[in-house]
Amino acid sequence: MKYGFWLPIFGGWLRNVEDEKMPPTFDYAKKVIQSAEDWGYDTTLIAELYLNDIKGTEADSIEAWSTAAALAAVTEKIEIMTAVRPVFHNPAVTAKMAANIDHISNGRFTLNIVSGWWAEEAKQYGGDFTEHDERYERTEEFLEILKGLWTEDTFSYDGKFYQIENTKLAPKPVQRPNPILYAGGESEKGKQVISSLCDAYVLHGHTVEEAEVKIADMKERRKAAGREALQSIGMAAYVVCRDTEEEALEEVKRITTVGDLSGYAGFKDFTSMSELEQQVKLQDYSVSNRGLRPNLVGTPEQIAKQIIEFEKVGVDLLLLQCSPQLEELERFSKQVMPKVEQLRASFTNI
Repeated sequence: MKYGFWLPIFGGWLRNVEDEKMPPTFDYAKKVIQSAEDWGYDTTLIAELYLNDIKGTEADSIEAWSTAAALAAVTEKIEIMTAVRPVFHNPAVTAKMAANIDHISNGRFTLNIVSGWWAEEAKQYGGDFTEHDERYERTEEFLEILKGLWTEDTFSYDGKFYQIENTKLAPKPVQRPNPILYAGGESEKGKQVISSLCDAYVLHGHTVEEAEVKIADMKERRKAAGREALQSIGMAAYVVCRDTEEEALEEVKRITTVGDLSGYAGFKDFTSMSELEQQVKLQDYSVSNRGLRPNLVGTPEQIAKQIIEFEKVGVDLLLLQCSPQLEELERFSKQVMPKVEQLRASFTNI
């Protein structure tokens, strides 16, 4: 298992807690990522939303790509996975920017491809927000252009959404043939795009049983598409680690008690525009990305045992959320990560 975390760009992950003591500033984000690098984390995921989906659309939030470039210059080892939504971006310019950040980071920049779900945000920021399957058709063209520009000396493309002619991109990315392309999706069209054009698969929070089914399905789709095995399978999860199970459950109760609804502005679009396979309740949405479904809640040993169960079904990257992030990432690194290694060693010796 590799351990990653969502960069704190919204001021927290809890829609029912007003002040999580984690300000949406570059200075705080830099402190978190540099500390996490020292604590042994492998990856950070930087979400791309121009409006704050957690604390409300009036609240501050950090822009993803400029933050990624800045953090690439002040870190040494950690993978910087940054979301990109084709409805807002020119693919040729994106390919150039990504190659440049890959050089700044010396080969640590990767992309999380998101086809988009928030119609209101697209209206405000001029995104070309179309019907669900058409957004994925755009994503297909977007990915084909990225890969073409990263691998060919000169590349032309004549598609429904994009046209470029005799385009040259130099230098190419450090990573060959391309920076890793992650993506998640639960619709039929989304799964088709991921299985044929992406390199790695990311899931919202799921139970072990749900994850097992989805991973097996994606592996079969990948095989049917004639593609090599996925490079990674990641999953979002919110962690509540405490000395006792009772303390952890009390914290879950606190953070899922729905009060002020200002952080729920995107709930209707998320649930209606994404073609999700599981119904999302308002309480589930109180924590970002269905983070409580994996049940990484309890004592360090309870959480470590659950992580081992996810390993068994094929999850090899956890993308963690926690609050307050700096303190809880440190706790996880010092109490849970070693416990996972101990449990794995004990199982091996049985």
